[in-house]
This record gives sequence, C-alpha cells and structure tokens, in this order.
Amino acid sequence: MQKNSWLSRLLVAAVLVVLCLGTTAALAAETIKIGAIYPLTGAVATTGADCRTGVELAVDIINGVYDLDFPFAREAGLPNLGGAKIEVIFADTRGDPTQGMAETERLITEEGVVAVIGGYQSGVVKTASMASERLQVPYVLSDATSPALTERGFEWFFRVIPHDGIQAKNALEMVKDIEAKEGVKLSRIAILWENTEWGANVAKAMREWMDEYGFTMVADVPYTYRATDVTSEVLKLKAANPDVVIHAAYVSDAILFTQTFKALDFTPKMFIGMAGYLDPSYLTTVGKDGEYFFVRAVYGLDLAARKPIVAKINELYKQKYGRDMSPNAARSFTAPFVVADAINRAGSADPAA
Repeated sequence: MQKNSWLSRLLVAAVLVVLCLGTTAALAAETIKIGAIYPLTGAVATTGADCRTGVELAVDIINGVYDLDFPFAREAGLPNLGGAKIEVIFADTRGDPTQGMAETERLITEEGVVAVIGGYQSGVVKTASMASERLQVPYVLSDATSPALTERGFEWFFRVIPHDGIQAKNALEMVKDIEAKEGVKLSRIAILWENTEWGANVAKAMREWMDEYGFTMVADVPYTYRATDVTSEVLKLKAANPDVVIHAAYVSDAILFTQTFKALDFTPKMFIGMAGYLDPSYLTTVGKDGEYFFVRAVYGLDLAARKPIVAKINELYKQKYGRDMSPNAARSFTAPFVVADAINRAGSADPAA
C-alpha cells in the first residue's frame, strides 16, 4: 500500500514536471511578429539589403544571450513576456510608395505583425505609415528623414532619427566652419536633389537655412533617382559655378552622378553627399572617384574610440557579415530595440497597450 502510494506520488510529480516543461517550451517558442519594409529589389536594393542586416543583428541580440552592456543582451527574449522572442517578417517595397502601402497592410492584416519598422525612402514611408495609422498599429521609423513625415499629427507614427531640418542646418554650419578655418570662400551653393518626398524636403530645408548663414543659392536642380543619364543636370551645375554642391541622392543616382562629374570634369571646391553615398556599394563601384566627398551621416565607426559598446556591436556585425557596420545598417539596428522595449515595458504585444 505504501509502495503504491509512493508510485502514485512519483507519477503525479512526473506529470507535473512534464506539464511544467511543456509550459516552458511553449513560452520559449512564443514569438512576437514585427514587420520590416525595405526596397529589396529595384534601384535602391543594395541599400535595402544593407538596412536589413542591421535589423537582423538587432533581433539576434534581443533573442539571444550576449555578454554586452546593452538592452536585452544578457537574457534571451523579452523578460516581461516570459522570454518571448521577436520575429521580423521582411517585405519588399521595390522603392514604390504604392507597393509600400500594400505590403504594410498585408503585414498587419495577414501576417499579424504588431508593429512596423523600416521603409528607408521617405516617399514610401509616407504612404506605408498611412496604412499603419489607419489600422492602428505602431510604425517606428529609424531610417527616413523627411521632416514632413512627423508633421502630420499621426498618433501611431514615431521617429527615432534626426530629420533633415536638423541635418540641413548642421551641413551649412559645417560649411561655415570649414570656410573660417581654411580661409576659403564657400558662399555659392548648389542644391541637387532627387525629386521624391525625401529629396524635395531636403531642398526645402536647405533653402530655409541658406539666407541665415549668408549663402547664395546659384542652382536648384531636381531629377528622378531612376534616371539613366544626368548629363543635362551636371551641365546646369557646371554653368552655375558653385563653390559647394549639396546632393540628396539614393545609391544608383549617386553612382551615376559621380561618374558624370568625372566625365564632364566638374569639380567644385566642396561636395556634400547624402544617403546613397553611405551605401557600401557606392565606393565599391566608383572606387577612388568617390574620395574627397563629404558625406552626411548619423553614425560613424569613430564613435568606437569614445564608446566601447560601439566597437563590440561592430565586432558582432563583422562576425556575421564580414564588414564594418555602415551608417544605414546602424540606423536600422535601432528600431527593433525601440519596439522591443515598448512591448516589454507594456508587458503586452497588443498594439494598444
């Protein structure tokens, strides 16, 4: 009788262990879906792929265990949700605002994502975020910079990166600083910009700050970033004889303009590039012709000298992808942590929480 009682207790204990293990396994297997939209094909595909690497590394750190003094690194998953993991579902915008909106809707209504990140191109983000706003799902932006995006009064849209109103001011301040330190006159400025939401707002911001810093705008040249010949645009710049050219470009047009500058022997005193000039494929393609360009960026590896965590994150990136983390990858790296932190603080993956 005692033996049967002992066996009964053992059997009950075994069942409880199995149930506990089953519960633990279920918690470990739980995933929270986040949608990430990027131009993975088309003229900006290399940049989209670069942005994707930053997202992937962020998710690795959130879901894994790393010896880093960094959010979510030291324990797997989201602690306030029983270690729930993040799963990112990528979608291709093809650089098309209509496609970006459609993919955002699909990610929310069919894939069940609880937040959306990415976009890269401001024109795509503009329409994609309309979909997330209508469907009441948070959109966290870390890689598109048109000031107009956060001037619409949206309740479900959040930006975690400086916009071009700030960056235009910084660029012109840099020109004034170089002018003073080097004793060179840099008063005549030309703006060259791709004519979508992003480029148009870069140009607008530059115009707004130009007079305050005492510059004269001698050329204001828009174009389509999918152009295959930019000879006429470069000839306009050359005729205007600017001291400084500020160029809002994506990668394919940055490459094309650099090649055309060389072909037409256009060499202003100073050149400031944006966005596409940060894509690793830019220098791979143009080589030494891309040297001596100033490039606007919100991240640089020189930060590692002052912040050891930057060096450690970059080393993880190099182990995974075989190269240093680019500014585009670094920007995209930010968004998954912001989303994960919000979900963890709320203790719920419900978008309304």
